[in-house]
Amino acid sequence: MSPNAAPTRYRGDLARAFGRPLLNAEIRRSPDDFQVTEELGFAPSGDGEHDVLWVRKSGANTQWVARQLARHAGVHERDVGYCGLKDRHAVTLQWFSARRPNRDGTRWDTFAAEGVEIVDVQRNARKLRRGAHSGNRFRVALRADAIEQLQESMQERASHISATGIPNYFGEQRFGRNGQNLDLAEQVFAGKRVRRELRGFAISAARAFLFNAILSDRVAASNWNHLLRGERANLDGTGSVFSVDELTADLHARCDEQDIHPTGTLWGDGAPKSTLEVAELEQAVVKKFPMLADGLCAARIDADSRPLRARVADFSVSTNAGAIWLEFRLAKGAYATAVLREIADYESFNRT
Repeated sequence: MSPNAAPTRYRGDLARAFGRPLLNAEIRRSPDDFQVTEELGFAPSGDGEHDVLWVRKSGANTQWVARQLARHAGVHERDVGYCGLKDRHAVTLQWFSARRPNRDGTRWDTFAAEGVEIVDVQRNARKLRRGAHSGNRFRVALRADAIEQLQESMQERASHISATGIPNYFGEQRFGRNGQNLDLAEQVFAGKRVRRELRGFAISAARAFLFNAILSDRVAASNWNHLLRGERANLDGTGSVFSVDELTADLHARCDEQDIHPTGTLWGDGAPKSTLEVAELEQAVVKKFPMLADGLCAARIDADSRPLRARVADFSVSTNAGAIWLEFRLAKGAYATAVLREIADYESFNRT
């Protein structure tokens, strides 16, 4: 990667909001150490053309599971839907759908795939689409020495995070192994032709990189969780945004209560989405990375907004079996690793 892309910034030198990490820790020593439960946010309709499957998987990625389900049902892969990609090196519960208009010919109780179990089957009128879920619950183990001595400080940090939220960074998995998707983005923007799927990974990595850079700059300036003039404010838990041209006491209060959040631009054609003071701040950051910014605009990827802050709900800390266990809920699109990095300097045991 060229110096233009500042490779370590995809993880290592992003500003932290709560000071130094409390410990050095290891995550994902086994799949059980990283547990994810997807929350659909609505009840399946009970009828319609699609089977909706509640699936537990371990050591398997979402796309591979979708292919196995399609093969078992005898349908095309495009007829299998899911809400989001879940970690491979984890135990996850998530929803899939499979189009079966006649309900004939498929017995899900005979489905067999390594590391995959179908827990429940319901019917729904529509295929599950990406982003259809409301959020995810996490249970994550941090494995470290002398964990008993950290209990009080961990509780204090968790309370602070619950009250304030976290910087809504994209996780390092967005950038591929060792940031390779950023390398690919530079190659794509330089004219290299790649498969559509790989091009999508590259563009997503470039947008995430620029967003993280904008957010890191605001964390360093201690205004990532405050509204500024020219902000596009996001209503918590929704995709709704509105422009903030004038700051009021009511808007500040709503922001402090995490009812609304500042946003940053997901770069692309028409960027920045912000105006006034915020637009100036964002442009000052992004101009440091012209290949990525210009490449996204030239690719005619529409600019969008993403909350700079994520609410961390139902946050609890406990110790058991030689580990500190963190439990919390995040809205869709937020990364558990964004929570972890505000607590620990961590390494993942399984990097393959």
